[in-house]
Formats: sequence, structure tokens, C-alpha cells
Amino acid sequence: MRLILIALFYSLALTSYSQAGNVEIVNTKVSVGHDGRYGFAVTLRHADKGWDHFADRWDVLAPDGTVLGSRVLMHPHVNEQPFTRSLSGISIPPGLKSVNIRAHDKQHGDSPELFSVTLPGR
Repeated sequence: MRLILIALFYSLALTSYSQAGNVEIVNTKVSVGHDGRYGFAVTLRHADKGWDHFADRWDVLAPDGTVLGSRVLMHPHVNEQPFTRSLSGISIPPGLKSVNIRAHDKQHGDSPELFSVTLPGR
């Protein structure tokens, strides 16, 4: 019985550790300026460990995967979780009604999950 409990503990610990590696997009707010360009405020959660392992970017993607804009994050946010950073002045091609947000971290690369956002005014 003790061996089963130890195995279960390690299984849960490894599952938790692997899930902590990817950046989670918690929320995204979108605004449109008078010039028709868009601004995005993206809230991320990530178990930043320091300079070698932190959420370092998020991208705005067209549905076909074309990168429309990127917000580079220059430092770890170890003690600020979740955190929000903004990017404005993004031109969105006519006809698009939604875009996707993709997060990235220095160690694991692009997060496998996309956050879909409907564009206001479209």
C-alpha cells in the first residue's frame, strides 16, 4: 500500500511539473483605435523561474497562422503572476472577424493552446 501511495504521489508531482511549463493565457482585452488599428492587453500566467525560463513573448495571429504582431517580454515575472502586458497599433486585414493569441516561453517555445478573440467593430 505504501508503495502505491508513493507511486501516486510521484505521478501527480510529475504531471503538475509538466503542466507548469506552458504559458497560460488567462484573458485578453481588445480595443480599436480611431485609425482602425487594434490594441491588445493580454494576461499571462507562467511559473517563471528566472532568466533561463520565463514567458518571453505573445503573438497576435490571423486564423491562417500569420503573425500580425508580437509583444516581446524582456524579463521574468517571478513575483508578478498573473501579469498583463499591452501592444497597440496592430493592423488587422479586412475581413477578419477574429484572431488568435499564442504565448511563448524561453524553455518550451510556443504554447500548444491558442486563445481566440473576436474583434470589436467587425
